[in-house]
Amino acid sequence: MTDYDVFNGDADGICALHQLRLHEPADDAVLVTGVKRDIALLGRVDAGEGDRVTVLDVSFDKNRDGVNRLLKAGAAVRYIDHHYAGEIPEHPNLEVLIDTASDVCTALLVNARLEGRYRPWAVAAAFGDNLTDAALRAAGPLKLDDVKLESLKELGICLNYNGYGTSIDDLFFAPDDLYRRIRPYADPFVFMSEDPAYEKLREGFHTDMERAESLRPELESEAYAVYVLPDAKWSRRVGGVYGNALARRHPERAHALLSMLPDGNYQVSVRAPTANPEGADELCRQFPTGGGRKAAAGINALPANRFDAFIDRLKAQFE
Repeated sequence: MTDYDVFNGDADGICALHQLRLHEPADDAVLVTGVKRDIALLGRVDAGEGDRVTVLDVSFDKNRDGVNRLLKAGAAVRYIDHHYAGEIPEHPNLEVLIDTASDVCTALLVNARLEGRYRPWAVAAAFGDNLTDAALRAAGPLKLDDVKLESLKELGICLNYNGYGTSIDDLFFAPDDLYRRIRPYADPFVFMSEDPAYEKLREGFHTDMERAESLRPELESEAYAVYVLPDAKWSRRVGGVYGNALARRHPERAHALLSMLPDGNYQVSVRAPTANPEGADELCRQFPTGGGRKAAAGINALPANRFDAFIDRLKAQFE
């Protein structure tokens, strides 16, 4: 019997898996992950009779064929997520916990399942997913002072930041390596103080954000703002977290950040207004390689000749 842990390479996926494996250790599990936008992960899993596959924080809709293939092969699949799922089959070997509410992330679902045993990690993940109100609610029972709460917030943001990029080469740490570094730590505050990986992430994050803050919108209105970022590793790393920062700064407005790719196309991050966190996924699913959740979504590769079409649909969605 082999365990496969399949997870998104961002804060939510890593923290969701970390909580589960603190509760159900499986240090020999095969890890399957990638950059944040690499979500069709079950195609890499070759599991069969008696094997167990845990899937966290990647869209069921994008992995339906993989789920069906694994179930047919005799594997047991546990699926926990908060993205658009589409039709979910019924099968005795399939366990599903999916909630697409705009104030939920996968790590919070795992936290509820485990009755808050590893709550600080779920709080960090919620902060990383830009779910500030949900993170603060989840943190309530911990009775943390402002300094520790801010530390968890920065941890979540930095873990999330590390997941963005078109390839592992864009990242400071491969997500599976980052998870392995976190795995020994039940206490996130000890991880932050002891592992030098965290300081490297913090420094990289703040440097990239300083670059992003020098940008000006390509288009701007009361309803939306569009930023175009250059073809550079830092812009692909920072696009999502800078989008989150803009969303917090301007809660009544939608934001789209288009990072230029080496081939001339765009990697797109969209944030719905935090005052009405709906519609980002609807917009992005109108384009090939697009998907996500209601409050935050993206397009892996928007063709350059579809830029105007994207802007038109952005306006239609949020105006």
